[in-house]
Amino acid sequence: MAGNSQRKGAVRRRGRGNTAGSGGRRRRALEGKGPTPKAEDRPYHPAYKANKAATGTSSEPSTSPGLRSRRRGPRSSGPEWVVGRNPVLEAMEAAIPIKAGYVAEGAERDDRLREILKLAANRGTPMLEVTRTELDRLTDGAVHQGVALQLRAYDYVHPDDLLADALAADTSPLIVALDSITDPRNLGAVVRSAAAFGAHGVLIPERRSAGMSAAAWKSSAGAAARIPIARATNLNRTLRSYADAGFSLVGLDAAAKIDVTELSLAADPVVLIVGSEGVGLSRLVREACDSLVSIPITTTVESLNAGVAVGIALYELSKRRR
Repeated sequence: MAGNSQRKGAVRRRGRGNTAGSGGRRRRALEGKGPTPKAEDRPYHPAYKANKAATGTSSEPSTSPGLRSRRRGPRSSGPEWVVGRNPVLEAMEAAIPIKAGYVAEGAERDDRLREILKLAANRGTPMLEVTRTELDRLTDGAVHQGVALQLRAYDYVHPDDLLADALAADTSPLIVALDSITDPRNLGAVVRSAAAFGAHGVLIPERRSAGMSAAAWKSSAGAAARIPIARATNLNRTLRSYADAGFSLVGLDAAAKIDVTELSLAADPVVLIVGSEGVGLSRLVREACDSLVSIPITTTVESLNAGVAVGIALYELSKRRR
């Protein structure tokens, strides 16, 4: 009997063309999603990038929900983390401002972890217990050894506020400015010296410069909590505004003819500026300086790092200011 699949010897053949009851799937598939965009309108097509380059606009596609860039850079805008038992213990002993601590479930309690938990309890630092998987996610896969700290964002002051506070101080205003110092340990050492010799604050550029990271906090030995630090969008423009307010701009330069001990402007409002160890002061900052001074050293050493140079210069300035 035709169509009787139950008869003896009948075989139901299942193939690509024997789909029973498509339910309109083929009709919807034929409708599609509209016309195919042109090559220059597709963000990841070479024609798109070539067109953007020709018109002078960015070739990077805009990020929309669900679309992630293929390149991943450092999390410069996110919170800073200290991971690992020794770094975490050192950070807590240095009294670095901490937002929260995290301990992985089942982490082995050795002497370091017990000391970390003891310091956290004494200082009221919250220590949250999370799964190891969650801690891996929070620290972006770093080797955390079951413990990590999330630091507080450093509260920089505005350069105008630093200027106003220095001018209102009881002593002659003194500010230290750093030009392209990228080593956070040097920054911490400068902050420590500035606080030790009575400077009213430290000025750093926003770009191409070290910030107040965990390493800088440790090098400052807590001085970062006692002296304001300002961050300038444009260091050269900020320095010129300080000069307009009555400050003398004094740059440290190894090739300068004037010894720092011979500086005649020491008793005036001063901004002491130091550049990087390798390059020194940038051209625009050097041109803005009223005076360039040097620290005499033997010929067997080419230069001093920024932290040491600022400490020596501030010591000499403080002697002349007494």
